[in-house]
This record gives sequence, C-alpha cells and structure tokens, in this order.
Amino acid sequence: MKNRILSNWSLSRILRVIIGVVIISEAIARADVVSGIAGAIFTGIGVFNLGCCGSGICYTPVKTSKGALKGTSYEEVV
Repeated sequence: MKNRILSNWSLSRILRVIIGVVIISEAIARADVVSGIAGAIFTGIGVFNLGCCGSGICYTPVKTSKGALKGTSYEEVV
C-alpha cells in the first residue's frame, strides 16, 4: 500500500488530489455533506491511484507472433 501511494505520480494524479482537496474545502465552508463525500472520493482516487486505468488494470499485452502466418495457404474461390 505504501508503494502504491508513493510511486507513479503523474500530472493527472496530482490534479485529482488538488481538485479533491478544493472540493473538500468548499464543502467545509458551505457545510455540505454531499460535496464533502465527492471530495473525499476524488482525493482517494488520486492518492491511491485508483480508477478506470490508473493502476494499469486495463493493460493488455500486444501479441507478436510472426510464425502464425507461415503455414497459411489461400485458395481462389470463383
């Protein structure tokens, strides 16, 4: 967990944390619980690098198989 928090900081991750902190501060100033929850979610996503593809969950390796096309034969259909 410590490694996830301290490594792989990018611009988008920093922006998520900043936006979350701004939302939390506005929620405290306006005494709005819903905005506070939204700010906590934004901040948590940024700090823990969660989200759609933030932690590399969407990564799919590229298949590089050059031997698959060697045995292919084609037949003309008329």
